[in-house]
Amino acid sequence: MTPKENWLMMMRGEIPEFVPSGGYIPHARRINEDLLTPASAPDGPIVTTLGVTYIGSEDNNWGAMPEPGNIVLHDITQWRDVVKIADISDINWEMKYKPQVDEIDRNEFTVGVGGGDYFLTLVSLMGFNGALLAMIEEPEEVKALLTHISEFYTTILKHQFYWTKPDVMGIMDDDASEKAPFFSLEIYRDIFKPFHKLHCDIALENGAVIDRHDCGKSESFIDDWLDIGIRGWNSVQIMNDCVAIKQKYVGRLALAGMWNMMATAKPEFDDPQYLKDKLVEYVDTYAPGGGFSFGAGISGPMGDPKTQEKRDLVKEFYFDYVKDWYKNH
Repeated sequence: MTPKENWLMMMRGEIPEFVPSGGYIPHARRINEDLLTPASAPDGPIVTTLGVTYIGSEDNNWGAMPEPGNIVLHDITQWRDVVKIADISDINWEMKYKPQVDEIDRNEFTVGVGGGDYFLTLVSLMGFNGALLAMIEEPEEVKALLTHISEFYTTILKHQFYWTKPDVMGIMDDDASEKAPFFSLEIYRDIFKPFHKLHCDIALENGAVIDRHDCGKSESFIDDWLDIGIRGWNSVQIMNDCVAIKQKYVGRLALAGMWNMMATAKPEFDDPQYLKDKLVEYVDTYAPGGGFSFGAGISGPMGDPKTQEKRDLVKEFYFDYVKDWYKNH
């Protein structure tokens, strides 16, 4: 069974042949799209089609973030005069995507597209405080702006589906802190869920599975995710009630994460047996019933010999204990 077939089994709620782990047995290839929010900015500032400047830094592994202090939209009621979207009507979409698609072995790997980051788009335009205030003070104007942006986003998504025939669509819209979501479930349902549903409907109409990326304590949104067709969540961080979530949604929501990587910087994790015991506990807790992707990582500086030793141990543990867990239990 190929990594692609195995991962899709998990996403369908079936018990896969082996425990997936994208870090050790890659199953996915992503279509890069320079018209959408950039994921990284290692070569300097990037100005998007919405006029937002993104920068990266070594401290966050060059992940793209809106440039601090560079606010595009100060007043949500003025968005019609400020937010200008580039004309994409003359793009040769077939030639835009063909070189990427031709390089992918579709028997071995899933083809993925992404987007749908409506809350983060609003933040990128207005700043975090400005976005939250606009959602409270002028929700109809926020929805009008996002409707305008959604026409742009979904146009791109439809071309992606037509020309690349993806197996999976990812929705990435981080909307929670370590302690709680940034806004209520009611606001999510009123403002953001309808736009996420537009993307999910396109994916479902084209036979793709939907994977949701959301960091922080975002478990309160799960039922709404399922309602619009989402079948996977990455990465599930430990501030959520991971055990209860796995038990409640087994067979309906595939989970990647549930590992406390930051804890591995503690001195006790330098003991190989202690680390192995924690890894066994982790896998034996979340693997039963399927719907689990192994995601144990090690915190520490690149190039540090002690950190590398622990990373090597985790890799060896995956192939010795985790991979064939369903055959052996």
